Amino acid sequence: AAVRAAAATCLTYGVSVYAIYYGYQGMVDGGENIKKLDWKDISNISQIGGTVIGSARCQDFRTHEGRLKAAFNLVKNDIDCLIAIGGDGTLTGANMFKQEWPSLLRELQASGQISEEAHAKHEYLSVVGMVGSIDNDMCGFSMTIGCDSALNRICEAIDALTTTAQSHQRTFI
Repeated sequence: AAVRAAAATCLTYGVSVYAIYYGYQGMVDGGENIKKLDWKDISNISQIGGTVIGSARCQDFRTHEGRLKAAFNLVKNDIDCLIAIGGDGTLTGANMFKQEWPSLLRELQASGQISEEAHAKHEYLSVVGMVGSIDNDMCGFSMTIGCDSALNRICEAIDALTTTAQSHQRTFI
């Protein structure tokens, strides 16, 4: 729902929107992991639970070289705004990336990987953070994205097991 809402808002206002599959790993790897979205891509994702664009721990993004690759892939795809959906690690990574962005672009330009025009066009990186965690463990938030969905699915599973246990006159533990 968060991915759909963010994408739908961008599309409504005529802003190009991309999904970066597998989070920071997809941003570092680039290629097919960065896909431009349109209305048909998001039309049925509200019914799908979980992370429709995938999630992955990314050791590469913890390194300067990995963040440099990620910056290159964003500039290459004409992206200068990042909507980060996740918990503490995701949001900490987004903040660090935003702070390093100017120096990363200077380095990419100095090495000839991006032009002076591309550097000027993408001088700033805007970041929006959306707190998402099925654990509901972010300080200052009463309910994180994903927590309600996870709790409802747990309740549905327990209800189904209860009915099965009753039909067999048994107790399930």
